[in-house]
Amino acid sequence: MAHFILVGVGGGIAAYKTAALCSQLVKRGYEVQVLMTEHATRFIQPLTFQALTHRPVLVDTFNEPDASEIAHIAVADRADLYVIAPATANLLAKLAVGIADDMVTTTALAVTAPVMVAPAMNVHMFEHPTVQHNLANLRQRGVLVINPGEGPLACGYTGKGRLAEPEDIADVIDAHFAAKADLAGVRVMVSAGPTVEDIDPVRYLSNASSGKMGYALAEAAVARGAEVVLVSGPTHLSPVPGARLLRVRSTEDMLQAVLQEFPRVDVFISAAAPVDFQPVQRYEHKWKKTDGVPTLELQPTPDILSAVREIRRPGQVVVGFAAETRDVTKYARDKLVRKQLDLVVVNNVAEPDAGFGVDTNRVTFVRPSGPDESLPVLSKREVADRILTEVAARLAEVRDGER
Repeated sequence: MAHFILVGVGGGIAAYKTAALCSQLVKRGYEVQVLMTEHATRFIQPLTFQALTHRPVLVDTFNEPDASEIAHIAVADRADLYVIAPATANLLAKLAVGIADDMVTTTALAVTAPVMVAPAMNVHMFEHPTVQHNLANLRQRGVLVINPGEGPLACGYTGKGRLAEPEDIADVIDAHFAAKADLAGVRVMVSAGPTVEDIDPVRYLSNASSGKMGYALAEAAVARGAEVVLVSGPTHLSPVPGARLLRVRSTEDMLQAVLQEFPRVDVFISAAAPVDFQPVQRYEHKWKKTDGVPTLELQPTPDILSAVREIRRPGQVVVGFAAETRDVTKYARDKLVRKQLDLVVVNNVAEPDAGFGVDTNRVTFVRPSGPDESLPVLSKREVADRILTEVAARLAEVRDGER
C-alpha cells in the first residue's frame, strides 16, 4: 500500500516549488493530500495542487467536504508523514507553541505521524534568534528539519533561506520510509545521561550531560522498528514513547542495568556520560561548614564498556561515545581499539554547538577501518539517524558473514 503523505503549504514565494515536490511524490508512488494556509493561496492556486495530486485541497477548517468526518482529523489519522513546505517564520512560530488557527497548523496538532518542516524565508529572518529558537524547540520534539539552501533569494538578498530543492526533499522522504523499518526486530539498548556519585546526602559528583543525545537515539531506534531499552541516568527529559526505560543513579547502578540487559540485545549504544571517579568515603550525614573543608579521596568508577567487552558475544554491535576537548580523534581511536568497538562517535564538547545540553551536535565517526568521517552541525536527532544507519550497515555485514 502506498504511503499517505500530507503536504502543508505555507504562505511564501517558495510555495511554487511545493508544486514540483507534489509532482515528484506522486511520480514516486505516494498518495498526497495538500493542505494550504490562506496566505499560501495568494502565491499559488489550490487548483494547481488538485491537478497534480488528484485530490481536493484543504484550506478552510470550517469547510468540511464530507459531513461524516472532520477533515483535519481524518487526514491526520491516515497520514504516514506530514511535510510542511515552505515552512515560513510565522508557521514555525505557530508550530513551536501549538497555535492552531488554520488547516495546516490545526492538522499539525492532530497528526501522530512524523513531521518534517522545510523552512524558507529571507536570510535575516532565518538567522533571527526567535526563528532559531523555534527550530531548536521543534527539533527537540522530534520534528525533522530539512535545512534551507544558500543562494539568491526572491527578496534580492543572497544567503541561507532558499527552500530545499523538491528532488532533495523527495529524497529525504524516500530515505525516511526506507529507514523506518531497517531495525525491525532488532533489540537495541541505549545508555543516556550522566551518573551521580554521592559525597553526602546533599552533595554529589556529576557532569553536565543532559541525556539529549541518548534519548534522540532511543527515539530514532523506535521509529526504525527496533525493540529499545533506554538505561538513563538522572535527566529532566520525558520518557521515550515505545522504549522501555530503566532509571539509574550511580555508575555502578548503570553498570548493573547494562550487564543485566546486554546478553539479550543485538546492539548497545553507550551514549551516557558516566562519572569517572567516586568518593572513597561517602559521609552518612551532611558535611557542615563548621566541620572544616573536607578532603575528598577519589577512586575510579566501573568502566562499563570494558565490562561489556568481557561478556560480548559474536555478532553484537557496540557503539561508544567520546566527549573530548583536545586531540579528539586520537583519543577516540585509542578508545575504539582498547574497548574493541564497532564505532566511536566523538565530539569536542568545548564547541558551543556540540557540547552538553544543546540540541545540536558536531561529531566525527571513527571506525575500525576506513577514514574518519566528520559530520556538519546537525540536530541530535539527525545525528542519531546517521549513527543508526551505521549500525544497520554493521548488522548487515555481521549477518552476511554468518551465511
